[in-house]
Amino acid sequence: MSTTLARPDIDPEPKGALEQVLLAVFVVVPFLALLAAVPLAWGWGLGWHDVVIMLVFYFVSGFGVTVGFHRLFTHGSFRAGPALRVALAVAGSLALEMGVIDWVATHRRHHKYADRAGDPHSPWRFGSDWKALAKGLAYAHVGWLFDRERTSAERFCPDLLADPAIRTVHRRFESLVAVSLLAPALVGGLWSMSWQGAVTAFFWGSLVRIALLHHVTWSINSICHTFGDEEFEVRDKSRNVGWLAVLSMGESWHNLHHSDPTCARHGALPGQVDPSARVIWIFEKLGWAHDVRWPDPARLAAKRLSTGRA
Repeated sequence: MSTTLARPDIDPEPKGALEQVLLAVFVVVPFLALLAAVPLAWGWGLGWHDVVIMLVFYFVSGFGVTVGFHRLFTHGSFRAGPALRVALAVAGSLALEMGVIDWVATHRRHHKYADRAGDPHSPWRFGSDWKALAKGLAYAHVGWLFDRERTSAERFCPDLLADPAIRTVHRRFESLVAVSLLAPALVGGLWSMSWQGAVTAFFWGSLVRIALLHHVTWSINSICHTFGDEEFEVRDKSRNVGWLAVLSMGESWHNLHHSDPTCARHGALPGQVDPSARVIWIFEKLGWAHDVRWPDPARLAAKRLSTGRA
């Protein structure tokens, strides 16, 4: 697969050396914490306070990405008022993946070129034999983050650049990184009234939570474009991976998503659990979301393959 990209898709300002170093830190350090989590949980250092803090921050930041960054800002699967838009942009920023505008620009570019030249993170970019695919999986999972090229926000996100509130959230990304890292420790320390509670909450609620959420999100780019079931007609390699559905909050029903990107529910077939769609449904019932693009039965039937393909 050629890696030659059309220059208008790329921001003329590449990622700087400091940005690359910080990126490495935020990829490697939480991952090392994730590796250390199993022996720590087995022996000591994990209390029920830590579990609650980790789960709350995991799902707040995770839904910020799946409901906010992805289904609202990237694809317009529903409309939301200014307060909810800002809240979702802030929540998604706590995942420490990218600022909201950079995240959306990258994902819109992915959909434009899915599994073809120009896709920023296709696992098929080096070829389809096992060596090329192994290299491609590693690249699609994490390697692409270290590419110095930056997707052009001017080309892919003029709508968000024109939104003053979202631009402000994007500019405050570094501050939100600090909040995401330090808030669990603050909550844990105050809850337990001890510095030990702050330390363990930082380990589980910040480092382990961020690493787990990162790798679940990146698995959509790598695993869900390589393995799984094809149940709907698509022009790329997107697949459904059911065992990732809960941790990814419904994002791993990736085949329907690429078949019908603006649909608010990705897991539209019976038995396909989609927590993000349920959150959008709750927002709609509360009057916070409207014009939700729920699955259309006729459209689904037209795109459905007669038998799912692996």
